[in-house]
Order: sequence, then C-alpha cells, then structure tokens
Amino acid sequence: MSKLSYNSLQQLVEIDSPTGYTINACKYIFDLLTSYGYQPQYTNKGAVKCSMGKNPTLAITAHVDTLGAIVSGIKSNGTLSFSLLGGLSLSSAEGEYVDVITLEGKKIHGTLLLNNPSSHANNKREEDKRTLDNMHIRLDEEVNSKEEVQQLGIRIGDIIAFEPRYREYENGFIKSRFMDNKAGCYVLFEIARQLKEQKKEAPVELFFSNYEEVGHGGSGAYAGTIKELLVIDMGVLGDACEGKETSCSVCAKDSTGPYDYEFRKKLIALAEKNNIDCTLDVYPFYSSDGSAALRAGNDFRVALIGPGVAASHGVERTHKKGIEATINLCLKYIETGQ
Repeated sequence: MSKLSYNSLQQLVEIDSPTGYTINACKYIFDLLTSYGYQPQYTNKGAVKCSMGKNPTLAITAHVDTLGAIVSGIKSNGTLSFSLLGGLSLSSAEGEYVDVITLEGKKIHGTLLLNNPSSHANNKREEDKRTLDNMHIRLDEEVNSKEEVQQLGIRIGDIIAFEPRYREYENGFIKSRFMDNKAGCYVLFEIARQLKEQKKEAPVELFFSNYEEVGHGGSGAYAGTIKELLVIDMGVLGDACEGKETSCSVCAKDSTGPYDYEFRKKLIALAEKNNIDCTLDVYPFYSSDGSAALRAGNDFRVALIGPGVAASHGVERTHKKGIEATINLCLKYIETGQ
C-alpha cells in the first residue's frame, strides 16, 4: 500500500472553499508550503504561487476552489433560495448538509431539500425534476419568517458550503466531495515536499488557482518566464472515456480544443518508459485552467493530466494509485528539465 501520508489532502478537503470563498484554503496552502521551507506568494486575486527554483519555465497548476452555492433570497417561511457556484449536480446534492457562512464568519447549519420534501405529504416528489426553483435550504434554527432569518445575520450573498464527507480506505480508495480538484492540489503538495526532501531546485512554479470553477482561475499572474503550463485536474470517468481511478488520465482534447501535441507526446513517452499507469482521453464536456490561460492570450504550451475521479461534480471517488501515478509523471517530467 501507499507510504505517503494523505493528511494534508484531508485537511484541505475539510476547509470550505466554494469558488469566491477560498481565503482560508489558500492560507492553508501558503502555510504548508512555508513549513516546507519555500517562500510562496499571493496573487492579487488571492491565488497562491510558489517557485521551486530560479526563472521557472514550467508552471504546474491545480485549483483549490470547489463547487458550492450562494444565498439568493430569504423566503417568507424562513427557508433560503440559492444560486449555484459552479456546476453542482442538484440531484446528487439533495439531502446534503450545508453551512451558511455569514459575513461575520458565523456558520449556520442546514440541509438542501426539495420543496415539500416529505413523501408522506407529497406522493409526486419522485417525479419532480430538481431545479433551483423547487429546492431550498432548510436552516437548523427555529425560524419561520424572513425577519427571523435576518436576525441570525444571514444576508443575500452569503456562501453555502457543502459537507465533503471525506473517507480514506485501507484499499487505497478516497471517497469525498471535491476530489475535483483538491486531489490535484495534493499532487502539487507532494511535488513541493519531495523536491525539498531531495534538496533539489527546479525551474518550476506551482500555481494554486482559486476561480477555476467559473472559468478564469488560470488566466494569468504566472511568472514572466513561463513557457509551459501543466494543468493537474480530475481525469474524467464515463462510458465514453478510457480513464480509471487507479491511473493518471492524459487529456488530448476537451470541449475547448486540443492541448499541445508535442507536450502530450513527451508525457506519454515518459509514462511508457517509466511504467506509469496512464490513459489517454478526449473529454466531451470539460474545460480547465489551461483553457483559461490560452483564452487570456498566454503564449504557453499546455497539457492536462490528473487522477481519474468517478462521479464528477457529485459525491466523487478516486484512488491513491491514480494520485501517485500523477505525482510520479510530474516528477519525471521535471527531471527532464523540459
């Protein structure tokens, strides 16, 4: 079994970080990298970047922001309407426990439910399609009016964070919300830790973006010397895909277009030479921080890899073998000096 400690992954997963509310998770990353002996920096948008050596030419990025929701209204019966942050699956989110985080930092517990959710009062509940119009947040407070909710300190615009339910099993599976893409962040943690342990410097910048789920996390703020961008994000599993949880997925193309051919070719050659379990895929409904970087006009060669993640944007699952295959491929590529 794996000899790596996954404590930092669990700790990061358990820090609420819906897109737009990543300050605490980014501070965790900043402090962790500092504890390894690095000198990370915050970007103006609050992302974290950290150089592994002088004049980095390769940036390796993963995004710390996750799916979530935001309060869009307070109803007269004391429940909340909400708007999504990113592409959360409402069918998988029904019944999930949430925290509503006020501007003062107070957390108020609740549950995401269908309107009129009791099967003993609504025998049509299984026929209803789940939409923003027929779902609500039920607060675990004695509130029955808009005014009583407001007295709790809840406002429109408050963040709604979902309980991740992290589980790590002896057989290597890790089951939790937000493996997309905190598993990718863990890959970057291990790159930093292992390079420092080996007392190696490398022309590499690690970049933890914080707005990927809304399309602009990876758009800029890289070191001016960067020529290549290696994006670490979840590998897609599905009937139309070859990926699996126990391997590293290499994406040839997603819905925004193909990734750099020569970069991908080098990665596949390294994987085959070093017996790293990898699969090649085309993702039909996907974009990444690499897509954002290219749309922003960055003159980068971009590749996309990552551990396979099942049930994306739902209750996700991956495996340590897939995470570690991704770590190993990154380290082998760093060794080539690009």
